[in-house]
Amino acid sequence: MSLTNLNGRNAASSQGFEWLGHSDLGGRGHSDQVMVLNGYAYIGHSKTRGTSVVDVRDPRAPIVVNLLPHHANSWAIHLQAHNNLLLVAEAYDFRAVMSDTEYYLKAVGGFQSERFGVRGRDFNAGMRVYDISQPAAPREIGYMEVPGLGLHRIWWVGDRYAYASALLDGYTDYILIVIDLNDPTKPQIVGHWAMPGMHIGNTNAPASHSRIGLHHAVVEDDIAYGCWRDGGVTLINVKDKTRPELISHRNWSPPFDGGTHSALPLHDRGLLIVADEAVRPFGTQQAKPIWMFDIREKSNPISIGTFPVPSDLDYAAIGGNFGPHNLHENRPGSWRSSQIVFATYQSAGLRVYDIANPFQPCEIGWFVPPTPTQWKEPLRGRPKVRHSSDIFVAADGLCYLTDYDAGLYIAQWK
Repeated sequence: MSLTNLNGRNAASSQGFEWLGHSDLGGRGHSDQVMVLNGYAYIGHSKTRGTSVVDVRDPRAPIVVNLLPHHANSWAIHLQAHNNLLLVAEAYDFRAVMSDTEYYLKAVGGFQSERFGVRGRDFNAGMRVYDISQPAAPREIGYMEVPGLGLHRIWWVGDRYAYASALLDGYTDYILIVIDLNDPTKPQIVGHWAMPGMHIGNTNAPASHSRIGLHHAVVEDDIAYGCWRDGGVTLINVKDKTRPELISHRNWSPPFDGGTHSALPLHDRGLLIVADEAVRPFGTQQAKPIWMFDIREKSNPISIGTFPVPSDLDYAAIGGNFGPHNLHENRPGSWRSSQIVFATYQSAGLRVYDIANPFQPCEIGWFVPPTPTQWKEPLRGRPKVRHSSDIFVAADGLCYLTDYDAGLYIAQWK
């Protein structure tokens, strides 16, 4: 086990990485999704109301060059960048008024937006579109308001259509929507799909002790792989953007705790990787797996294994949220591999897996940043430990890792 050094500080644990750079993002360390395009990183924040623009052309010295503002009562933690456009999701900030138990264990919808004020005045709900042809100076060119409480996360890789999780009036939680970006100044919702029982008034509504809501979907070959928190994973045919249709659905909660969060389809191998998110501190919930599915027959996904649990440090003693969060999603222009997989593991940092044998994934590397020295993350009652959130891996193996408190780390996968 080697510990790489940056300005006299060691990573807590590292194998196969060189630690190059770090930025607390000007005191806005509370960071979530990161996208990197044309030498600049775009980072969503959970507390600071804005999106950071960071010059990362020198990975050893990242420089914050801009902050794109948004509404004071809205959350904009997720974004997508491609083809000189940046899409930023906005939603009402539930986490400012809800505990972890309220947010993660039951539906957050089932009411009208007016409960939280007037949309457009007291909060914003929708998607902002920026022109980033001048990367350091994004220019807003479009806004799509939604009839509800907003978008959580978007999937878009540069073509005409984007896919997002949206909490719309009349639904118990986030559902899948399809967005037409033919005119990026005027995005439009053209299709949607929800789990049975999610429409208000449906007698088959999900149980109140679980949360059936779409975190987001990743789309490959016109199939949307959606992760539904306590509702498992769906394969949805989106070839007809106006009429998405269910292909198959698998749910393992119960008996497992759920929290299904991120999917990575590998169509060339007929595989699907699915990560369940750890949403509470170690010891207060079941262990959350990263699952491997065989999807050669899309109508019948079969679980064939799970990924190994990190063991380089005593994570039980460290505490905090110990379990998966995000997967690097093999976006066009970034690292694309059907064998080497990158995943954030919250208190266990960034993990790297070899899935040459899909029945027995093995861990081949990790980068665990030091414990943060300042605490910016707004979630109440969480232990003060590192919380690696999102990962973007460039084509050359340069890894951009965000933390809920410590900002942005940059490390080179060897």
